[in-house]
Amino acid sequence: MVDTAEEISHYWKTVMDTVQDGVMVISPEGKILSVNRAAEEVTGYSEAELTHSPCTMLECTGCQLFGRGSGPHYCQLFRDGRVHAKKCLITNKDGHKVHVIKRASVLKDERGRLIGAVESLSDISDVVQRDRQIVSLRRSLASEEGFHGLVGSSRPMHRLYDLIENSARSHAPVLIHGESGTGKELVARAIHNLGPRADGPFIKVNCAALNENLLESELFGHVRGSFTGADRDRMGRFEAAQGGDILLDEIGDVPPATQVKLLRVLQEKELERVGDHLPIKVDVRVITATNRDLGALIADGSFRQDLYYRINVVPIRVPALRERREDIPLLARTFMERLTLRTGRPIEAISPEAMKRLYAYPWPGNVRELKNAMEYAFVLCPEGKIRREHLPEHIAFGPGPPVGQAVPDVERQRLVAALKETKGNQTQAARILGVSRMTVWKRMKKYGLNIERDVR
Repeated sequence: MVDTAEEISHYWKTVMDTVQDGVMVISPEGKILSVNRAAEEVTGYSEAELTHSPCTMLECTGCQLFGRGSGPHYCQLFRDGRVHAKKCLITNKDGHKVHVIKRASVLKDERGRLIGAVESLSDISDVVQRDRQIVSLRRSLASEEGFHGLVGSSRPMHRLYDLIENSARSHAPVLIHGESGTGKELVARAIHNLGPRADGPFIKVNCAALNENLLESELFGHVRGSFTGADRDRMGRFEAAQGGDILLDEIGDVPPATQVKLLRVLQEKELERVGDHLPIKVDVRVITATNRDLGALIADGSFRQDLYYRINVVPIRVPALRERREDIPLLARTFMERLTLRTGRPIEAISPEAMKRLYAYPWPGNVRELKNAMEYAFVLCPEGKIRREHLPEHIAFGPGPPVGQAVPDVERQRLVAALKETKGNQTQAARILGVSRMTVWKRMKKYGLNIERDVR
């Protein structure tokens, strides 16, 4: 075998003048003789680290080695004479897999004797990532298009889809009830999009987020001078929703005085702005939503029975996630694919053990909590599969609810656990549970929890 530096240098210069990808010259024994700068970039190794090292250090999946002798007795390349555009994986210096297109050809001297081989490596990691994103996008869109952003193929969800389609055909008020995080707003938007008012506006109001005076102004508008700071006339949300639908979320938190005015809008199709006595006609379909027991609120006198009958013409109940556990794998994969698209991180799957924990957890925060758990896992998982240890600790290692234990007991335990984990920080506890800070505050009040007594 001829192995002169002059001949290798001659071939190397020819290759370098024509090839822009990572290039390596390999001896018949599989030693790297020379590399270009692009080869350093794609492998992560310096020229000094690559030169005189065995080419097997890159763990190329496209190589077929025999390990005996040199040339044709060592590698399939020397037997075949060349490699035509083969997709391979190599391992870079950091231990990560890099997708490449490999081309190779043997080198012979003027007398036809084998003196080595030249390999070019084209980094196609970006192309592979884009292909994966396209596949993920198609899957994500397929899930979303299943029913207007609602994800689920279980029997309870198909019943819900039927209710949505049937209620959307009318102009009658709809009451959506279900636990926090079940997707009540998505249901309301689906009703709007499928209904006869789809071309009109869809206006949302969170009734729990405002005090009584601000809520009335927000809903019905006000005239200039009606209260301190009212320096101009202002249109309310009902007027803004003219010809469309309005969603009154957390309807159970509306103060009694505002309930009377809502009743008038529903009965007479007209309203008065705060500080004015001029009636304004409105043509709006009212959709309400709540996670509270309105029957119990009527019993204790905090919610009007006549208003309840007006808003509860078409009741729709959104099932809790624990009632449709068969949808958990689909939801988890959907959130994973959306996060992959948004972040560009190479997360490809959820391990069976992690999926088992997702399936066993009671999900008091419902779909919203599952979504937050997947976002948490994305922060901890560097690449590859989401594993059990990447999930929030109370999901990954916490015990499931004892058989026969009531859901409120589980809800209280999860709330206490989240508050203890965050040392009483209600905002962080809300993030763990997948609910709003207001919901954490309400549950603390509901269960009579005290930070100093029950948490710290």
